Amino acid sequence: MTVAHPARPSEPRTRQPPLQLSLQFADARHRALLPRHRVARWVRAALLAPGEITVRIVGAEEGQALNSSYRGRDYATNVLTFDYTQAPVVQADLVLCAPVVEREAQDLGLSLQAHYAHLLVHGTLHAQGWDHETGEADAQAMESLETSILLKLGFEDPYGLPAAATAAG
Repeated sequence: MTVAHPARPSEPRTRQPPLQLSLQFADARHRALLPRHRVARWVRAALLAPGEITVRIVGAEEGQALNSSYRGRDYATNVLTFDYTQAPVVQADLVLCAPVVEREAQDLGLSLQAHYAHLLVHGTLHAQGWDHETGEADAQAMESLETSILLKLGFEDPYGLPAAATAAG
């Protein structure tokens, strides 16, 4: 069954929705790469409504514990999205596992910055109801929107990589 997606704006937005961002580093290895203004730009680009978003960068142990507790998967994953409300304000926590993000970027031949941007856009879309695990049509719609956002941010199409290289999930 296809899930209805939040409405896409028919016209390009000239003004982005307001964002209250909390940026936390439990694992500080990428702090210099992720200044608040940069993270805010990437998250805001994917928001279709005002947002209150916490982005937390964690190590492998915390990433594995959260993935195990909330998804029943006993390994650290790249990004977890905990969405609380979608309207009128998007409220969510995005948890990114620094060692996983770094390993994937290396494996994919991407800059760490490009991979973080992709995963933050990906997680922000999940926070608004987008889901790539509900069917092929939903996956294609979400990937298309991610690609459009990332291209506007100056990054390459993350899905233009070889099939084995699609890491967001």
